[in-house]
Amino acid sequence: MIRSIDRIFMYEPLPSDFPSKTMLYEPVIRALEELGGSGTNQEIYETVKNYLNLSFDPEQYRHLGSSTQSELYYRIAWAKTDLKVQGRIDNPKKGIWTLCPPHSPLDEESDSADTDLSKEVVGFEPWRVDLMETLLTMNPYAFERLAMRLLRECGFESLKVTKKSGDGGIDGFGKLKVNGIFCFNVAFQCKRYSGSVPASDIRDFRGSLPNSIEKGVFITTGSFSNAALNEASDPGKKQIDLIDGDDLIEKMASLELGVKQTITVDKEFFESLEKEI
Repeated sequence: MIRSIDRIFMYEPLPSDFPSKTMLYEPVIRALEELGGSGTNQEIYETVKNYLNLSFDPEQYRHLGSSTQSELYYRIAWAKTDLKVQGRIDNPKKGIWTLCPPHSPLDEESDSADTDLSKEVVGFEPWRVDLMETLLTMNPYAFERLAMRLLRECGFESLKVTKKSGDGGIDGFGKLKVNGIFCFNVAFQCKRYSGSVPASDIRDFRGSLPNSIEKGVFITTGSFSNAALNEASDPGKKQIDLIDGDDLIEKMASLELGVKQTITVDKEFFESLEKEI
């Protein structure tokens, strides 16, 4: 649940030297080494940020589709996921990351194999594919109700889905209270796309917003074109918050909304304890 949103719906174009996900692999490894071999998500983030010694404040750059998460935090998270698949780090407990012992079997795989695994992590795990197929085939009005449920669990209140026709492109309304003081009237629109949302859809959605609405949220199963991203964050217009398919899946997984986590006994953990005796 969102509890503090200081820069909600505000996005800045990324600097040309903003580090990519792959550029963050080694900084993450060095951060864990500096932290003694293990660290929390926040500890790793702060250590990597200090290690990079960036010429700009990464906190001012929010990940598109997120009101609270910085773009750097988002990319570090994916770098950690890639490194886990490569066998270089592990995630034995939620929120805790550790360095793997050297010379593990995965370390001996070729760089090309690592690259393939990395691609698998980014968007092709079976559960992600299954979830996306479910989203794309569900009833469109059920998808609107799903969006309403998602927003409610993210801190929105008084949510209401509009009538099935004549809504002017608006699928629902709600309120978002920030820090228990400021309250925003918000409208949202949901589109199940398998492709890229064009800038014209963002303009049409913005044009349908009544004067009483201060913020807009556009949710899609697809992605947003660069023109759409620029249109949504145009400083001269009412800001539109964007949630694309990847963000939607991430939020659903983190909230365990339609996604169940399987718990299994880690035999290797107990075997490692036996070896230490």
